[in-house]
Amino acid sequence: MKAAIVQGIGQTPVYGDFAEPALSSGDNRITVTAAAISHVVKSRASGTHYSSSSQFPFVVGIDGVGRLDDGSRVYFVMPKAPHGSMAEQTVVPSAQCLPLPDGLDDVTAAAIANPGMSSWAAYTERAGLKIGETVLVNGATGTAGRLAVQIAKHLGARKVIATGRNADTLRLVAALGADVTILLVESEVALEDSFKEQFAEGVDVVIDYLWGKSAECLLMAGAKAGADAVPIRFVQIGSASGSNITLPSAVLRSSAIKLMGSGIGSIPLDRLVNAIGGLLQATMPGGFKIAAKPVPLSEVEQAWPKDDSIRRTVFTVDEQISFSRWCD
Repeated sequence: MKAAIVQGIGQTPVYGDFAEPALSSGDNRITVTAAAISHVVKSRASGTHYSSSSQFPFVVGIDGVGRLDDGSRVYFVMPKAPHGSMAEQTVVPSAQCLPLPDGLDDVTAAAIANPGMSSWAAYTERAGLKIGETVLVNGATGTAGRLAVQIAKHLGARKVIATGRNADTLRLVAALGADVTILLVESEVALEDSFKEQFAEGVDVVIDYLWGKSAECLLMAGAKAGADAVPIRFVQIGSASGSNITLPSAVLRSSAIKLMGSGIGSIPLDRLVNAIGGLLQATMPGGFKIAAKPVPLSEVEQAWPKDDSIRRTVFTVDEQISFSRWCD
């Protein structure tokens, strides 16, 4: 069968032939129709993600959309290695397959599941977001961050604060529901003052996609907000600005900050799958917006290095897929 194959560490996936997966008891064979690039997929392909495998060659991709042998349409996650989602067929444990809602097309489902799950799971599984609370999304201009703003509002957040480096994109985030936007290009002093102003008014949950200096500044500002400030649940998801920070121990001792992570390993797989199911069911009623670009899987080598955080690249395997509902 045809697939996107990683031959060695650090290599770009190539389009080629790979052995068809063997079907075992408890598994579903899936004829893939759509699978998207994500930060996790790229990191696993390059061998830099903490969940990367050292087994080569392998088919890239951790999730996608396809058809079971009986023709039913499903979203699936975590195929059995060395088979991934970017292939004509893959095999996935049946518990890791979810029926797709009617009306939600394959490309949109493949595009939204991974980035949308990152905040949906963080809000519901880690932070325990309650209706009427205030959320700060650090790094809201990327695909996952823009969805985090929309999902927070859908789940009942009263106020959403969004940060980002691009002023033009932040204006788009405001149109998606952010009540306050903070540009991250200010001086550290000015940025900390902006954060302290928001913390003084009350921030319940921080969803962090950046880490690095902005996360340091957020944690310092939250601690300095004082004992009367609302306790903050700080959920770390991504590290676009750096994998390490420098944090004085007094920040945690002198504040009510609860620092936690959300991702593969911090949440059991079955609960992550349930979180994705909740997201997919809410996508159309919630009117979630995501930009997606469908590309034939045969063009994986050309499209892979062009992927960015503004518009999701979705590789399509079935040329007959309808793209009527994917949106810019």
